[in-house]
Amino acid sequence: MYAEDPLTKIGLMTCLEKSPQITLTAMAEAMTVVVAVKAVDSSALELLRGLPAPTGSRFVLVVSDGWHADPAAVAAHGIRAVLWRAEVDAAALARAVCDVVAGRAYLPPAIQARLMDQMDRIQREVLGPRGLTASGLSSREITVLQLLSEGFTLPEIAAKLSYSERTIKNILSAVQIRLGQRNRVQAVSYAIRSGLI
Repeated sequence: MYAEDPLTKIGLMTCLEKSPQITLTAMAEAMTVVVAVKAVDSSALELLRGLPAPTGSRFVLVVSDGWHADPAAVAAHGIRAVLWRAEVDAAALARAVCDVVAGRAYLPPAIQARLMDQMDRIQREVLGPRGLTASGLSSREITVLQLLSEGFTLPEIAAKLSYSERTIKNILSAVQIRLGQRNRVQAVSYAIRSGLI
C-alpha cells in the first residue's frame, strides 16, 4: 500500500483490515497493491514504476482529482482498478482488491467508455487496414482456428476457404509460432481460453 500522506495510508489500511478475505503484506511481496494518488497522470505512472512491488503486480488506485492519462498506457502499467476517493468506502475498496486478485478489473463507467473508444479507434484506424485484430492475429488466421476448433479437417478448411491445404498448414504454423504453442491442439486451446475464438 502506498499513499503520500500518513493519514490516507492509515485510512486505507483500516479499510482493508476490516475485510476477512484480505491479508496485508509488505509491498515487496504483494501482487496487488493499493495506491492513493491525486490524479491518474504521467507522474502517477512514474510513481508506480518506482514502487518496490514485484514485477507483474497489479494496482488498485484510489484517485482524488481526476484522470489525465491514456487508458491503454494505464493498463500497461498494471492498473486494474480505479476508485474515486470521494465515493470509496471500506466495502468498495475490499471488493475492488478482491476483483483484481481474482483477475478482474474494476473501472468507473466513464473510463471503461474511454478505453472501449480507444480500442475501437485502434482497430478501425491501425489494425483493420492491415488485416489484423487486437490479438495480433489476422481475421484469416482466426477463421482457420475457429474452423479447426469446430472439428473441420485441414482439407475441409482448405476447400471451405478456397485455399490450398499447404496454405492452411502454413497459416497454422505461423499462428503456433506467434502464440508460442507447440501444436495445433494447443493453439486452438489457447485461442479458446484467450477468447480469440
